Amino acid sequence: MSLETIEIETAPNPTASIIILHGLGADGNDFVPIAQELDLARVGPVRFVLPSAPTRPVTINGGYVMPAWYDILGPGRPEDAAGLRVSQALVEALIGAEIARGIPASRIVLAGFSQGCAMTFMTGLRFGERLAGLLGMSGYLPLAELTGAERSVANAGVPIFQAHGSADEMIPIARATGSRDALVVLGYPVEWHAYPMPHSVCPQEIADMNHWLLRVLAAPPAR
Repeated sequence: MSLETIEIETAPNPTASIIILHGLGADGNDFVPIAQELDLARVGPVRFVLPSAPTRPVTINGGYVMPAWYDILGPGRPEDAAGLRVSQALVEALIGAEIARGIPASRIVLAGFSQGCAMTFMTGLRFGERLAGLLGMSGYLPLAELTGAERSVANAGVPIFQAHGSADEMIPIARATGSRDALVVLGYPVEWHAYPMPHSVCPQEIADMNHWLLRVLAAPPAR
């Protein structure tokens, strides 16, 4: 299976790629406006890759079929480990495709919102080549108890941007701070931001993301 993607290039011959994974029920169009708003001219041409998740029944939504990176069974029930691992392979293939197009792993940022944040952490921490950074919005660390054993040595210390809304009604901020603390215990440098917002993205968050992206993509490769 391959994913449908939207691609935006800020200029010809990109030297960096940012893959952004949407949340439950959305698609690749969801983050087009934010990709267009970011100003990354200082790091050279950038390719944004915006995939759409496969459709599947989602248990917590009554089995309704929608774009989803994995199933959500509901409070107190196990995580969909099988679904997470299937989507991990799909996201790894997206990263591999960028590498095949000439973008080094060290110039690739993996980012995501909500379920996309979970997939960013799930995939990025296990990927076998060092990435430029992981950017997680309004999400959490999935399969947290397995991360220490399954994480990649190559990405041990990869920069992480993690942001969450203090009024998030979908994923309580306590789950996000718990994920942050678990990542810090494992030795990851997490830049944490909390904003007075619900399950969404706000202008200050976009500005903070922009600064972080400029930093982790600051050194373009020699050509």
